[in-house]
Amino acid sequence: MQGTVDGFSYGAVTPVVAYLMACLGGALGLRCTTRSLLVTHSRRPAWLALGSAAIGSGIWTMHFVAMMGFTIEETPIHYDKSLTYASLGLAIVMVGIGIFIVGYRGATGAPLFTGGTITGLGVASMHYLGMAGVRFHGQFTYNTYTVAASVVIAVVAATAALWAAGQVRGFAWSVGASLVMGLAVSGMHYTGMAALGVHLDSAPHPADGGSAASSLAPMLIGPLAFLLIAGVVVVFDPLMVVGGSDWSPVEHKPGVPAAAVASHAVHGPAVHQEHGPVRRAAHHRPRTPQNR
Repeated sequence: MQGTVDGFSYGAVTPVVAYLMACLGGALGLRCTTRSLLVTHSRRPAWLALGSAAIGSGIWTMHFVAMMGFTIEETPIHYDKSLTYASLGLAIVMVGIGIFIVGYRGATGAPLFTGGTITGLGVASMHYLGMAGVRFHGQFTYNTYTVAASVVIAVVAATAALWAAGQVRGFAWSVGASLVMGLAVSGMHYTGMAALGVHLDSAPHPADGGSAASSLAPMLIGPLAFLLIAGVVVVFDPLMVVGGSDWSPVEHKPGVPAAAVASHAVHGPAVHQEHGPVRRAAHHRPRTPQNR
């Protein structure tokens, strides 16, 4: 028996809020990735780990906010908590692998392709594992070609977002990258949902009891709280808060463009040359006759 599916039972509210959550997680995570390129090696893993957790939490929250609007008319829906939280862990781990590759190898060429692919696959894997945690009187089926399209969308958009984050060109680039990341997650999610078919058991089971929103809301509290904390950390740089001074000189900072280093090298000696000859003349002229 074919089930009647409604993915927008709350209208445009859940898609819009879900997209904003994906953008928030992407903005925080990609900003952490950008900052990791501008600090010393000892600080880099912390920023990348925070970025991975922020993006993973953002895409997981986006998925289940969107799922609040998902209903099957003929049967109630419940969620397996172990698989639901496992999908969160999978998202953080796979996104983390992709971000660490880009953070240490750079956002160009093979590292960018590898990191973007793993990150995109993390988005897709989180989605389908989360769907595996949906419990109802029936089973899901998927259209293979539409599923493949959803994975391609996730990989391409995630790669573009990591490339933008790796440019180290200011806050505007991070915002733009987060919008692309939000598009990757939302586009992948709704494309994946379009691939979905619902086959019910022979006997109908009217949807009674609590709604999907009421069962999902408590599980969203933790990731939402984490995103809030991550936002505070990004806004108030820990090094600035504690007065840390282990920022390395610009010429030793990984991720700083070579042009900036060259410019620093050119301007640095110029200051000394302006005053240097006078000092050398004052000190060395009296010594010359003595040495002779």
